[in-house]
Amino acid sequence: MTISWSQDTNKDNQLHNLVIEYRQAEVTIPYPGSVVMDILTKNVSITSVKDKKVIINLSPRTIDWFIAGNFNYLILDREDNKGIVSAKSIIQVMDWQSYPTYSQYDSIMRNFASAYPSLCHLDTIGKSINGKYVLALKISDNPSLNEDEPKVFYSSTIHGDETGGFVLMLHFADYLLKNYNLDTRVKNLVDNLEIWINPLANPDGTYGTGNAISSSSTRYNANGYDLNRNFPDPVTPYTSSNIEQKETIDMVRFMRKHRFVISANFHAGDEVVNYPWDYFYNKKSKYHADNTWFKSISRAFADTVHVYGPAGYMTELDNGITFGADWYSITGGRQDIITWNLQGREVTIELDVNKETPAAQLTLLWQYNWRSLMGYLENALFGIHGLVKDAHTSVPVPAKVFISGHDVDSSQVYSDTLSGSFIRMLAPGAWNLTFSAKGYHDTTINNVQVVARQRTDLAVEMRSITSSIDSVDPEIPLLFPNPASSFIMAKLPEKLSGKVNIKIISQSGMKVADYFKDFLSGYPLEIDLRGLAGGEYTIIFKNTASGILYRGRIVVIGRSF
Repeated sequence: MTISWSQDTNKDNQLHNLVIEYRQAEVTIPYPGSVVMDILTKNVSITSVKDKKVIINLSPRTIDWFIAGNFNYLILDREDNKGIVSAKSIIQVMDWQSYPTYSQYDSIMRNFASAYPSLCHLDTIGKSINGKYVLALKISDNPSLNEDEPKVFYSSTIHGDETGGFVLMLHFADYLLKNYNLDTRVKNLVDNLEIWINPLANPDGTYGTGNAISSSSTRYNANGYDLNRNFPDPVTPYTSSNIEQKETIDMVRFMRKHRFVISANFHAGDEVVNYPWDYFYNKKSKYHADNTWFKSISRAFADTVHVYGPAGYMTELDNGITFGADWYSITGGRQDIITWNLQGREVTIELDVNKETPAAQLTLLWQYNWRSLMGYLENALFGIHGLVKDAHTSVPVPAKVFISGHDVDSSQVYSDTLSGSFIRMLAPGAWNLTFSAKGYHDTTINNVQVVARQRTDLAVEMRSITSSIDSVDPEIPLLFPNPASSFIMAKLPEKLSGKVNIKIISQSGMKVADYFKDFLSGYPLEIDLRGLAGGEYTIIFKNTASGILYRGRIVVIGRSF
């Protein structure tokens, strides 16, 4: 496994040469204590801590810093990637016992969308530095619509040489699409969730500038950055030595747009489910507020794997699960930005002790894990599913949803700005939820019951804060006639003068209209309703320059809904 201990110039040169030739190299050092570990994690990529030894992956960007530190290190042999068998055709790839070329991968993703247009839509998160697409599939029963459903996200191979999850995600997408009409469990997921799958987050690391996976596949992007140490976490600012990368910017933009309620990031090199946090952000409250829930869903994933996998598979650390920072700390990880900054819930799943899963073992990897993949997504169907509305107008209210005495370190969630819906996944028990929104009195609902693997529905009405001025001259859109069947006139507050964005949202949270009109104070706007089904809608008017917005409620009559 190892070559030799080193602190001499010859070994330093050997290490340099390995990094130049392969774009990376791995070393191990004795565990140096928590203070030095904190310095290391902010300067190099720690990949594991085992048996009081730290495994470090070095790139052309980090090799000089590491050597200058005079660490007593051992160079590790490179993994043999002879098991990476590239398929000769798309048909061969889709037996899921070989690896695709990049062009085959691109074709497979496009074929999913064209073969299953009623279930699948292909989107692009962005492009890599070398110009390769970072692709994502949306799988849902209405993929062309933005339904008010929980959004969930699977993403793999942000480290380009950790390849097993790449094919696993392609296989999983294929399984969902092929079994939609054959398996009630699959149908339930696809009908009630918006499932996003990004099989390959770092195509430059996996394929470099070529079309096939080769010995030059690397953990890093084309600039030599570890993308899973490059996210804007709560404590680590960007510096001249850690510049935010294009792939990171694109991924953050994509995740902010969709606000996934639950997600997972697939890796290799170990076999364990790693849950937040990955760093000790708060010395007083070490764990995430929902640590019990995180631990239980991680335990369920690993325990299901134990039923269908061989003895000894995914049994590392706490029998296949770990609190991330207890294992080793990292900064800039994707798991923590989603959970802290975006109020999602993400875990990191290490699928294989081999970074590059041999092609001959890809079918086994699928057999061990596919049921756990299904079960993990089902978590989004459980917990508290609520809708926050104005008590008087029934207009959706964007509110902060938190639990006093429980939530800490940004563990609260928010109701959707358009639909007012929210999801809070919690451990079983009775919970007191508080809702806070600008212009409204705080509202607390006590003793909300959460039962394991069940959904609790909650309707919340918030009362607006009114002053004497508000009651005499309320600044709200005047909509007339209302109800109407074809047109409604909208007399808007003067503050909205200028270009106005008009959105119309159905009761289910679906956006059914989104367009712009110029508004001149004193002249009502005409709103065309002829393309809408009968029913109740929320209409939102927003000045594009000032950002000022107003909401109203309209009723369309004369059509079935």
